[in-house]
Amino acid sequence: MSVRNNITEYQLPWYVKLTSVLLLVTLVVHGMMVAKIVLVPLLFAVFFAVLLSPISKRLEAWHFPRVLAAIVSVLIGIFFLVAVGFFFYSQLIVFVEDADLFEERVRGLLSDFEGIAGDYTEFDIGGLLSTIPENIINYISENTESFGRGVMSAATTLTNVFIIPVYVVLLLIFRAFLKEFVIRAFSNQNEDRMQELIEKVKAVVQYYILGMLIVICILAVLNSTLLWILGVRHALFFGVFAAILNVIPFVGPLIGSILPILYALITTDSLLTPVFVLAGFYFIQLFESNLFTPTIVGRRVSLNPLVTLLAIFIGAQIWGLVGMILFIPASAILKVIFDEVDSLKAYGFLLGKADQSHRQNKSTLAKKVQIISEKITTTLAKEKQAPNDADDTETKK
Repeated sequence: MSVRNNITEYQLPWYVKLTSVLLLVTLVVHGMMVAKIVLVPLLFAVFFAVLLSPISKRLEAWHFPRVLAAIVSVLIGIFFLVAVGFFFYSQLIVFVEDADLFEERVRGLLSDFEGIAGDYTEFDIGGLLSTIPENIINYISENTESFGRGVMSAATTLTNVFIIPVYVVLLLIFRAFLKEFVIRAFSNQNEDRMQELIEKVKAVVQYYILGMLIVICILAVLNSTLLWILGVRHALFFGVFAAILNVIPFVGPLIGSILPILYALITTDSLLTPVFVLAGFYFIQLFESNLFTPTIVGRRVSLNPLVTLLAIFIGAQIWGLVGMILFIPASAILKVIFDEVDSLKAYGFLLGKADQSHRQNKSTLAKKVQIISEKITTTLAKEKQAPNDADDTETKK
């Protein structure tokens, strides 16, 4: 009996536990990299299926067969994506038509730079600039193999685009079956708690995707209006493009603002225009991060900036650009799971936002915007809770 108690009380040394954890993380990361071609389209399909499940349920309530409801829901989603793609295609055609003007302005700026640099330096700036096209051609010819791999990667991406709708249809058809499997596999004699966890994860995905779509629409209107007022050509294209890049936190807004700033710098005669573009994008992004996203997407999806940056970096290292997009909602899902498991609540706290300490590091304007956001969120929560309380009162009567 004493031997059994000693075995029970024995604990592994810390370095053995650390080695086990590092080995597990290494195996998981390696498996994710190897199985990228399978996991990436499957994760996209899961997110789209969760987003389209309310539409499928509504169609089933209208006496649509489940298979037909799933197909119609996916067709609605495809129609939306095709509409967005057609918009960018039409805008790119108009943008390409101004390529000659853009090239002329670039050549003029290079010529002016050559003249100014020639007056103050002894370097042959003109000879250096004339070798740029030749160097580009040599680079392309020397990296033909890399471009070939890029084409193959694009072909693989195209294949995934066609397989994702199939996955989504199957997930919508078998969603009840898959939900029952998860409950049986992980409930551990507590089906109600697992049912609640599944609903929370589903709500997080829907809040994130729908909220981001609404935020993108708001940013597209604000960005395009700003660029149109400042007289920047292709304001609609740059505004919508910058808004869509907002799905990648920190990195996306930076890239989305740099492009119109550079275009305004090259194509306009005034240096104040790119400065105003920079200031306008800064204020829009300030309201997005402190008002729009917290109010629309919700506090439950929010992650602290450190975890968000790590998720972007790790996702980029493992899966590239799609990893930067997928790892944000995946981290939010992990936070929900950690919050529900007693032994992992500390990690859920680590993933969440530290509101007070984060607020102290903000500017005065950012603090005021965040206070407005919290008031709006509280008001919406009370309005949402009022009908539920009324329903509960009627039920008790």
